[in-house]
Amino acid sequence: MYSIRGWCCCPSSLLRTVLIVIVVGLLAPLALPAAESKRPNIVFAFADDWGRYASAYAKVDGPGTINDVVRTPNFDHMASEGVLFRRAFVSAPSCTPCRSALLSGQHFWRTGRGAILRGAVWDGTQPSFPLMLRDAGYHIGKSYKVWSPGTPVDAPYGATQYAYEKAGRRFNKFSGNATKMVAGGLPVEQAKQSLYDEVSANFNDFLSARKPGQPFCYWFGPTNVHRKWTKGSGKALWGLNPDDLQGKLPPFLPDVPEVREDMSDYLGEVQAFDAAWGLLIKRLAELGELDNTLIVVSGDHGPPGFAHGKCNLYDFGASVALAMRWGGAPGGRVVDDLISLTDLAPTFLELGGVDVPPSMTGRSLVPLLKSGQSGQIDAHRSAVFIGRERHVEDARADFAPYPQRAIRTRDALYIINFRPERWPLGDPYRLEGTNPPRREELTEDTRCTLADEDAGPTKAWLVGMRDDPRWKRYFESAYGRRPREELYDLKTDPYQVKNVAADPAYQQLRRELEQRLLDEMQRTGDPRLVDEGRFFETPPMSGPVTE
Repeated sequence: MYSIRGWCCCPSSLLRTVLIVIVVGLLAPLALPAAESKRPNIVFAFADDWGRYASAYAKVDGPGTINDVVRTPNFDHMASEGVLFRRAFVSAPSCTPCRSALLSGQHFWRTGRGAILRGAVWDGTQPSFPLMLRDAGYHIGKSYKVWSPGTPVDAPYGATQYAYEKAGRRFNKFSGNATKMVAGGLPVEQAKQSLYDEVSANFNDFLSARKPGQPFCYWFGPTNVHRKWTKGSGKALWGLNPDDLQGKLPPFLPDVPEVREDMSDYLGEVQAFDAAWGLLIKRLAELGELDNTLIVVSGDHGPPGFAHGKCNLYDFGASVALAMRWGGAPGGRVVDDLISLTDLAPTFLELGGVDVPPSMTGRSLVPLLKSGQSGQIDAHRSAVFIGRERHVEDARADFAPYPQRAIRTRDALYIINFRPERWPLGDPYRLEGTNPPRREELTEDTRCTLADEDAGPTKAWLVGMRDDPRWKRYFESAYGRRPREELYDLKTDPYQVKNVAADPAYQQLRRELEQRLLDEMQRTGDPRLVDEGRFFETPPMSGPVTE
């Protein structure tokens, strides 16, 4: 048998060498990794109201935060094998607008009536990545929530025709249903397993409906992290001790037992979500599909019912967890680029072999996934843009939106409040009426006063203590009027509590960020800049809700 060296010493060997080069060249495409040689499957786990809370972030950010307490082993393991994004943000910190932006791959303000929550309508003129993948041959399906409230429900995912929920929807009320089963005598772990079984059954139904070899796209969207959850469930179901949060809450939240328990219960729901989507990964591994599946895990905005959370443009409301795993992407990396969830739609389409529509303002993350690098990879990913219009209707007579736009860079957050005369979350002085709501009403009724913040124990506690000199500043910080401009220096103020917009030392930065934000709004056709925002200020975008 000849060695390659021997073949190179005579004409016949040279011929053999040429033949080998030709054959290797022809076979090279067949030797590509599975993830490169065929279109990958896509599994997207998307939790309602899940902010940036996962134990993986405690490792990269350092100790002293809420992430020290939460335990998300599935998210952490996937991040260690894939890519963990440190700076991911939503387009809007409100369920429906965020999802409109994500599904269409563009700023929420470009989605018509999809740009609001209450009264939202999907008119079908916007691109929708699931339906585009379907048209390109993907088997698509979803369990639980994709796009709601809005009309038609889940319209960007084909409404209900692609729902796989025969096993039920009990997981959406995880702590409530598990607590009931435990009260009926079932051990805690068996009660939880009963709900996990539902998740697995729904996913198996989806998988069994696809054609052999057909790529698939599955959306897993439980709502259990959304309020309301069962008081005390964090400790009862997950062993989370509220006192472990002492000294770890952000400075805009009162560090008191009621708030710590509320946060503990929230983290319990986060852990339930982590356990559930981990079952999908296990099933993919059993089927041999794991490395040919892009797995993406994230949430639609920050915590509900907590000051500065949901419906706020501060990081507590707009930053989210994000991790991805795919056999075609080098793993074990932490990426610092600023990411918008609008970037997901073009990412999915590119990997699915579908042309990205020019209307999408998001940019594909495929180059970042394939780069093999950590830290800041793309110098152009230096900012994200966030905003908000109407969330829900409340006690305000005109049902007006609270219009905000923001630019978030690595070191600063700049916000424009276009109508500073309005209340950001509802009129707090309605509390002083002849029949102010009782604390228990604030806990149970999500449409009570301050309606743009979900009801719950933390909100109720703040309202109850609003006249106490020790806590009044927390109440005013959460619910009081805000100036037209806010600017936060993240190097010295990571929790965004000191507004320096009027500080002479920051005027150059303020002007630069204002111009950059307005330029992006202008470039992408934000109606808020046209005719004093008339589009958002007139029905059906404002005023009483009509379907």
